[in-house]
Amino acid sequence: MGKKKVAQKGESASSAEAQSQKIAASASKRSSRKIEKGRVYINATYNNTLVSVTDAAGNLVAWSSAGSLGFSGPKKATPFAASKVMEAILEKVKKNGPFNLQVIVKGVGSGRDSAIRTLSGAQGFQISAIKDATPIPHNGPRPKKTRRV
Repeated sequence: MGKKKVAQKGESASSAEAQSQKIAASASKRSSRKIEKGRVYINATYNNTLVSVTDAAGNLVAWSSAGSLGFSGPKKATPFAASKVMEAILEKVKKNGPFNLQVIVKGVGSGRDSAIRTLSGAQGFQISAIKDATPIPHNGPRPKKTRRV
């Protein structure tokens, strides 16, 4: 039947414990670090509103969308859903920051104004700049070729 392998309890258990402690320590370092400056990206499309918060270097701190909050179908693109998304983001970042924010808005959806209003009314956050980064077509796509009869 073969030999049975007996694992050395002292070696494997201690290495697994050490790894779990390292992971816990790195996670706690990440969460306890305060961020002063950051950016809020609001992407308001016709179908959804996405909000993500980054630090000054561009590392993602938190994100949320209307779909992730439970809104479905045409309700995702409403101003009410956008304000709820922004409230959820503010709850996530109110402990560690960022507190000095630049807002970058992209898209033509109906939730863009509502999201900015909710952010400006929040206590403890200061908006330093609002930038519109909506892509604007110049000259549009190539026209169809002329019809020959």
